[in-house]
Amino acid sequence: MAKRDFYEILSISRTATEVEIKKAYRRMAMKYHPDRNADDAGTEEKFKEAKEAYEVLSEPQKRAAYDQFGHAGVDQSMGGGSRGAAGGFSDVFGDVFNDIFGASGGGRQSYRGADLRYHLELSLEDAVAGTTVKIRIPIHTECKTCDGSGAKSGTQPVSCSTCGGHGQVRMQQGFFSVQQACPHCGGTGKVIKSPCGDCNGEGQIQEHKTLSVKVPAGVDTGDRIRLTGEGEPGHGGAGSGDLYVEVQVQHHDVFTRDDNNLSCDVPISFTSAALGGDIEVPTLSGKASLKVQEGTQTGQQFRLRGKGVKSVRSGVIGDLVCRVIIETPVKLSKKQKNLLQEFDKTIAGSRSKHSPKHSSWLDGVKKFFD
Repeated sequence: MAKRDFYEILSISRTATEVEIKKAYRRMAMKYHPDRNADDAGTEEKFKEAKEAYEVLSEPQKRAAYDQFGHAGVDQSMGGGSRGAAGGFSDVFGDVFNDIFGASGGGRQSYRGADLRYHLELSLEDAVAGTTVKIRIPIHTECKTCDGSGAKSGTQPVSCSTCGGHGQVRMQQGFFSVQQACPHCGGTGKVIKSPCGDCNGEGQIQEHKTLSVKVPAGVDTGDRIRLTGEGEPGHGGAGSGDLYVEVQVQHHDVFTRDDNNLSCDVPISFTSAALGGDIEVPTLSGKASLKVQEGTQTGQQFRLRGKGVKSVRSGVIGDLVCRVIIETPVKLSKKQKNLLQEFDKTIAGSRSKHSPKHSSWLDGVKKFFD
């Protein structure tokens, strides 16, 4: 019999988000779980069907393959969805039903280690060019004194008297009887009567380790670099969490970054602005020549193509935008002042020609008061 469409099984659209997929699966799992439908054998198949759909659609790579090739694109990676009911139910509880009932069934709890976050500050130069940095992070490792048991040397943890060493207790909630982690032992099934003095019964101690982080060229504030398995160690044989390095690019004295473009203010003399010419401007890769047009005004912008930042995602290189700031000369000598006054007299009769903005501004003021 042909398999049903996974989106149809979960009653979601093909554009559903990860949160919507999980909510839909949780709803189906609650409805068809065998423990809730012991008298209806057909619900087990529907439960397995929903689980298979969730396993594919919750994984971005599997979902992409399914969207492109249908069931043929995911059968091999999924193993045909033919895992037995017992194994499937355990996986489901670990992912979704833990949120509902509190724990999965059977013995000692195992759970993935916590993810860690590290705040990394970079200069603009390092963020644009890419770099390798070493970071030192605190981690928890197995206590060597007690070999991770948490018990004092020469002693061992004993079985919990509340749950009988199972780590689970059965609770009655309305019409349903569900299992949850034992409140006395925390789901481990063991109780430590004589805790280890070095780790205080935790089985772990805090240490520090140094990691080398390769920062790709073009990163910006808010970007995250994921180091898989470098987070807190898991419990009960589960895997370690991940370390997320969050990038913060420091303020730069010259350049301002806007996505892949850089901008900077370039002060020039009023003679250079009036006469035009070539001026030197800074870039992150050295100096560059910029041709200033005759009659350039303050605030006018010039764009240097390909002098910005190379995108870490698309590889597109941005531009450098130079904003001209005309600098008024200060601390003039008497001779310099006389020369400027002479110059001003030469253009006094033709202001509209040499200073069009000033003339149009005066005309606007006159119209306003008239």
